Amino acid sequence: MSYLLIIGSIALPAIMFWAGEKWEKVPFVFNLAALVSLLIFGNLASVNIYQIIKNNTVFMTNIHGLFLNPFFLITASYLGIYLIYQLINKTLKSM
Repeated sequence: MSYLLIIGSIALPAIMFWAGEKWEKVPFVFNLAALVSLLIFGNLASVNIYQIIKNNTVFMTNIHGLFLNPFFLITASYLGIYLIYQLINKTLKSM
């Protein structure tokens, strides 16, 4: 499983860069998906932290329940891949 995560973190941004070079509308879609992912990711984190503070519960045990939320995991994964894609994009275009 570790190898799949490592290979995916290299291959997916490379595929995104290739697709962005091939089709001009694709970077807009990637940016829009990143914006939506960031909103979902941030809202889930803030709502969970607010509930912990409101209920006065133990922070470290309850916040880990957030990591079980599939929306949190999917959006965080996309944001990580998108960040690598943007770094590849900026680096190769500045050469």
